[in-house]
Amino acid sequence: MSSTTLFTIPLSPATGSPPTTSTTHHLISTNRLAVSIDKSKTISHLLQIHAVLFRHGLDHHPILNFKLQRSYASLGRLDYSVALFGRTQNPSVFFWTAIIHGHALRGLHEQALNFYAQMLTQSVEPNAFTFSSILKLCPIEPGKALHSQAVKLGFDSDLYVRTGLLDVYARGGDVVSAQQLFDTMPEKSLVSLTAMLTCYAKHGELDAARVLFDGMEERDGVCWNVMIDGYTQNGMPNEALVLFRRMLKAKAKPNEVTVLSVLSACGQLGALESGRWVHSYIENNGIQFNVHVGTALVDMYSKCGSLEDARLVFDKIDDKDVVAWNSMIVGYAMHGFSQEALQLFKSMCRMGLHPTNITFIGILSACGHSGWVTEGWDIFNSMKDEYGIEPKIEHYGCMVNLLGRAGYVEQAYELVKNMNIEPDPVLWGTLLGACRLHGNIALGEKIVELLVDQNLANSGTYILLSNIYAAVGNWDGVARLRTMMKDGAVKKEPGCSSIEVNNKVHEFLAGGLNHPKRKEIYMMLEEMNGWLKSHGYTPQTDIVLHDIGETEKERSLEVHSEKLAIAFGLINTQPGTTIKIVKNLRVCADCHEVTKLISKITGRKIVVRDRNRFHHFVNGSCSCGDYW
Repeated sequence: MSSTTLFTIPLSPATGSPPTTSTTHHLISTNRLAVSIDKSKTISHLLQIHAVLFRHGLDHHPILNFKLQRSYASLGRLDYSVALFGRTQNPSVFFWTAIIHGHALRGLHEQALNFYAQMLTQSVEPNAFTFSSILKLCPIEPGKALHSQAVKLGFDSDLYVRTGLLDVYARGGDVVSAQQLFDTMPEKSLVSLTAMLTCYAKHGELDAARVLFDGMEERDGVCWNVMIDGYTQNGMPNEALVLFRRMLKAKAKPNEVTVLSVLSACGQLGALESGRWVHSYIENNGIQFNVHVGTALVDMYSKCGSLEDARLVFDKIDDKDVVAWNSMIVGYAMHGFSQEALQLFKSMCRMGLHPTNITFIGILSACGHSGWVTEGWDIFNSMKDEYGIEPKIEHYGCMVNLLGRAGYVEQAYELVKNMNIEPDPVLWGTLLGACRLHGNIALGEKIVELLVDQNLANSGTYILLSNIYAAVGNWDGVARLRTMMKDGAVKKEPGCSSIEVNNKVHEFLAGGLNHPKRKEIYMMLEEMNGWLKSHGYTPQTDIVLHDIGETEKERSLEVHSEKLAIAFGLINTQPGTTIKIVKNLRVCADCHEVTKLISKITGRKIVVRDRNRFHHFVNGSCSCGDYW
């Protein structure tokens, strides 16, 4: 056991030794001292009490020493607690448990386990409190060993120990073991219910989590937060927002954790109205505007298409950390505001903040959206040379996208071949997209063959090669790929667009007929077609991947999901207001041209967020400069 000298023990003037308990015990009440220790809120007060113990010969009093040791740890001075413990003669299980608990609470698992091992070597047998303490935040492997010891000593049936074990398995990802413990608990506390709920939500078992959540007789804010965040983290933002509204109706009080999850859900959906409402809720309900909340707001506004609001929030954040700067840089990048992203990057570096992996993903993406090949190479090379950051697969992906879209397809291919990490299907898909863009059939076929041989091909792989074949009229090649997709049960991801109107998100699939206002939507589509033809629009039927007649091709283009969403927006929003659309796939060339014309004809600004970036359509032009 380690020990350090905290104080100079006051010596008796007459004898040169500490006063004895027998001569001083009557001078001071141990009960009053015990209460004072428990009520201490500051280290300075605790030190004063400790000095009193020395003066009155109570520095070895077991109860007071125990309370003092525990209080030092709870007030953040674990070093004082350890030093006091080291001077305790023959510490009982309560002293050992307290020192283990203090380390476990701070995530110092190794030190906690070392104290536990020392305790066993001193022949001190643990109790239920020892196990429930050491299991806090304990990793799964030592947790399994502790589980065996708890069973051996008969503590595994204790509610607190069992809950601690459940939490160990839940955090470690062993859902089966966690569920076995949970199902065999004779009594389930709110803590154990929350641990199991967290386990389900964290590992994507949202149906099981929801059944458990709905069956809970008592729910605290933590339960609501776990369920809402589970939906958000697993790509179910609509469900997260619905549950958040239910939380408000249930009079449960949201906190910082809640709004961070809800803002993320709003960002995923592009639900600007809902996001603004949450922002207002934060301001009016005493939730602290700190760097975490500020960064979440910046991220939400950026993803919802309102860079102006994002920048206003960003400028209000005090003591910005690198995550806040990254959020704003990535926001500028996804909107194609490359110059602003680069300026912000330089400002961040001048502030003395060290860029991270995310910073470089943002700034390289910005270069990609503007075709800045030279700047992109300079920044990519600076990662390792200036900042000591080894490029990851995402950074190579940004460079392949930059080079490929700028026409340097072979150079991009060489970069992939010479990488010191294994390329993934996403990276190959990016290169395949460049082959489609520039009509490089030979390289495209080579990449697809490689992916098929390595069993890495997905629907996007086949669709991209189909695009390449269709662009040059190779319908035999398109048909062959479609047969391969059918035989391999590969399904194309359907186009889906969403629009938020009056705090409700409406989703549309290509050619969809399920919306309650489908009649009005299709009537508006016909009206839009009339506008377009009068302005000289010609459908880009060459992008249709079916060997069908021109009329059928035109009809298939007319009902793309973003066009349905735009039609709905024109019907259900006031003239002159901005229409914001979120698309799950890259916007096609025909829809891009149509949206430019609609913005000019209607005098509306239309903002579209597709899989790659934002497009701001104003008066017949797009912010991407037709480079996407």
